[in-house]
Amino acid sequence: MQRNTEVSIAATTYEAIIFDLDGVITETASLHAAAWKQMLDAFLQRHAAREGRAFEPFTLEEDYLIHVDGKPRLDGLRSFLASRGISLAEGEPQDPPEAETILNLGKRKQAVFHALLQQQGVNVFASTVDLIHSARKHGLKTAVISSSTSCAMILDAVQLADLFDVRVDGVDSKRLGIPGKPAPDIFLEAARQLHVHPERAVVIEDAVSGVQAGRAGGFGLVIGIARAGGKEILLDNGADMVVADLSAARIVGASEPAAPLPSALDEFDRIATRAKGKRLAVFLDYDGTLTPIVETPELAIMTEDSRQAVRDLSRHCPVGIISGRDLADVRDKVRIDSIVYAGSHGFDIAGPQGLQVEQTVGETFLPVLDRAESALAAKLSAIEGILVERKKFAIAIHYRLVAPENIERVEAIVDAVAAEHPTLRKSLGKKIFEFQPRMDWHKGKALLSLLTTLGLDDREVLPLFIGDDVTDEDAFRAMQGRGIGIVVWDHPYETAAAYSLENPDQVRDFLVRLIPLCGKPS
Repeated sequence: MQRNTEVSIAATTYEAIIFDLDGVITETASLHAAAWKQMLDAFLQRHAAREGRAFEPFTLEEDYLIHVDGKPRLDGLRSFLASRGISLAEGEPQDPPEAETILNLGKRKQAVFHALLQQQGVNVFASTVDLIHSARKHGLKTAVISSSTSCAMILDAVQLADLFDVRVDGVDSKRLGIPGKPAPDIFLEAARQLHVHPERAVVIEDAVSGVQAGRAGGFGLVIGIARAGGKEILLDNGADMVVADLSAARIVGASEPAAPLPSALDEFDRIATRAKGKRLAVFLDYDGTLTPIVETPELAIMTEDSRQAVRDLSRHCPVGIISGRDLADVRDKVRIDSIVYAGSHGFDIAGPQGLQVEQTVGETFLPVLDRAESALAAKLSAIEGILVERKKFAIAIHYRLVAPENIERVEAIVDAVAAEHPTLRKSLGKKIFEFQPRMDWHKGKALLSLLTTLGLDDREVLPLFIGDDVTDEDAFRAMQGRGIGIVVWDHPYETAAAYSLENPDQVRDFLVRLIPLCGKPS
């Protein structure tokens, strides 16, 4: 064990980092604690009155930290009640709300938590988000775990859901029968879904039960966070290292974190110098790059100015769009005949002069995608606001318009269908779940395949890729040492891109400025 205040995580030693949610990524621990106190104090007052005893309030310093923190909701409740010598029936879902049961007390606590979440919002630890971006930039996989069934709702509220390859939370624990911490099972399930051996993964926790679980699971490195003291107890319970904040942690390896990204518009002369004597080939994401992010997919429409910029550029150099949308969908949205389209993350390719290429490797997944689509449509149809969007090689479940209190139900159904179809993997996005074939394919490989298909895999060609999402990081990494990656963002974070743009309007302006670099119209 090491009592240092700085931690280096070697990207050459570890393949993944698993983050706890409460207290590590978000400050929701204080909301959970307040919800527990509000609900239990009301119950304890009623119980004391019935028993003719003095009221002893729920304490945050002892009751919460010792019996509740880091545990599944009902496990923590049972532990606390046992400490007070109180015995309650477990209860049934159909019990009336006023019944004093374990299940109903758990429901009351969650209702109070949701109310506090709506009133106060959620604070995020910026240093943790920076570390997550850095980890992804260095090629490490990331997962989030939580005993809370509200994990998806919280991540959506702070717009962090798309930073994780895997999420295992209270919904999964209930479905899979995962015991709570200090049992290591929730971390082991995250490692299993990441396809990483525990000894090649890092666990980051702030609770005693969490570091105990990380140590019991045989993980390669267990990092404790002691924001308000308590370093020694985390060390004594299994943490290899303890920091006061993750600003003291950094990812080290072959790819060191870069300086803040320059604007592609401000540094256009530098890009022009690199393009001198080269043939440009420009590839773009669609949603969030050529259009803003909107509530539903059909609302993502390019402006006529952006369409004209893409059309004009395509007359001077090869231009392609790589999108998770189906080929027909993205072509219908863009409506430019002179460019190449790679739909379904590159499984389907079409373009001028009758170009049509289909990656047949994905065909074997079509029957299982059909079955999963039917199951999802049947089981989700009663939930207002849900949208199940079938793409040829994927299924997107959009829940942006679903009421917050129904999101847990949506994910429980999605997870149940995923468990029935193990050849598909569930991925996370901006208020979507998506089923994709469980295979080694991403936008980076799609981009490289497209360059080969178009005869552009040549050192005389300078490819550029512009995208806005975590899924585009694979393409940015593919461009390192080969071309130029440009990220579209509204706030800085660690990325494998070389330059940045702020929004689709800046993307349009950048494309217009590229035209003179491409030479005469083809």
